[in-house]
Amino acid sequence: MLTTLRTHWPEYLMEAAELGAFMVSAAVFSALLYYPASPVRIPDEGDLARRVVTGLLMGATAICLVRSPWGRRSGAHMNPALTLTFLRLGKIAPWDAAFYVAAQFLGGVAGMVAAAALVGPALGSREVNYVATLPGGSGPAVAFVAELTISFVLMLTVLSVSNTARLARLTPYFVGVLIATYITFEAPLSGMSMNPARTFGPALLGQIWSALWVYFTAPPLGMLLAAEVYVRMSRWRGAHDIWCAKLYHDRESRCIFRCAYPSA
Repeated sequence: MLTTLRTHWPEYLMEAAELGAFMVSAAVFSALLYYPASPVRIPDEGDLARRVVTGLLMGATAICLVRSPWGRRSGAHMNPALTLTFLRLGKIAPWDAAFYVAAQFLGGVAGMVAAAALVGPALGSREVNYVATLPGGSGPAVAFVAELTISFVLMLTVLSVSNTARLARLTPYFVGVLIATYITFEAPLSGMSMNPARTFGPALLGQIWSALWVYFTAPPLGMLLAAEVYVRMSRWRGAHDIWCAKLYHDRESRCIFRCAYPSA
C-alpha cells in the first residue's frame, strides 16, 4: 500500500482535481443559467433550452478534462463506479482503485467548497440547490432505473469505443456527447449523476441526503453490468482483451494501469 501511494500519488491528486474542476464548472454554469439574478439566466419556461445549454457546457467540460494533460495521465475516471468497473475487469490494481475512489470523493467535496467560495449565496438558492442530484417527480424507483440505464450505456460505450483501434482516440467525444444528451433528456428523472462522488459533494455541502442510495447503487450496478455484457460479447466475437483503464491513452504520459497498449 505505502509503495503504491508513494509511487502513484500524483495520479490520485489529478483525479481529485479533475472531479473538483467538474463540480466547479457545474456550479458556475448552473448559477449563470438558473439563478434569478444572473444576467444570462434563461427563464423557467425555457427549461429544455437551459438543459440543452447546460448539457453542451458540461459535455465540453468532460471532454476538456479527459484530454487535458492530467486527464491523459490519470485516465480521467473522476467516478468511483468507473474505477470499480475497471477493477472488476482487472485493469487497475486494488490499492490504486482504493486510492482513486478516495481521491474522487475528496475531489467532489473540495470542488463544492471551491464552488461555494466562487459562486457565493447563489449556490444555495432554491433554483441552483448546490447542483444536487435528486429524483424527479416520478420518485426514487424511476430515478434508480434511469441511473442504472444511463450508467450501463455510458460504460458499454466507453469499453466498445476505447477498445476499437480506429475509434479509441474519439472516446472523450463519445463521453461528452452522452453527458450532454443525458443532461438534456434524462436529468428530469434523476438529476443525471452516474457518479457517487459527484452526488456526495453537493449532498454534504448542502446537507441534502434525499435518496442518496440511488446514486450509490445504480451507477456501479449499471457499469458493472455493462462490463459483464462487453466481456461476453468480446468472447463471442473472439475479440482482444481490454487494452487499458484510461479514457484517452496518451503514449507520452506514464500509465499506472495494467495496460496492453505497448503490446497492441
